[in-house]
Amino acid sequence: MSAPVDDRARYGSPMTGWAGWVVFAAVFMMVSGMMNVLQGLAALFRDEAYWVTLGGAVVAFDVTTWGWIHLLFGIVLIIVGALLMKGSTFARVVGIGLVSLNLLAQFSWATLYPFWALLATAIDVVVIYALIVHGGELRDR
Repeated sequence: MSAPVDDRARYGSPMTGWAGWVVFAAVFMMVSGMMNVLQGLAALFRDEAYWVTLGGAVVAFDVTTWGWIHLLFGIVLIIVGALLMKGSTFARVVGIGLVSLNLLAQFSWATLYPFWALLATAIDVVVIYALIVHGGELRDR
């Protein structure tokens, strides 16, 4: 009969439950990236948007630049999320930066959607914590 295998001897330290949050961060980034790609493509294919203001005035503006920004940002999010699943240190650093930008952007929505902004801010804080403190657990796996 063979001796039981000690994971700590093989991998360094045991994987904690926080590794699940790192996977959550990666999946969250990939899904958000896919949504950004779809929004970017929609803006590129229909490059004018019409908005009706509260006063009844119609405002038209070109959203081509906004579409390209969403498209490229979405592609970056998908790539970083996929690399994060593999435990890439580069993806952790870029992911922390991207989620930090999203965290700051939530403050602009706080007056319009306070509950959603608070929820998204809380998720961003947990994701940043997971990436900083426990992101290396996927690499060690």
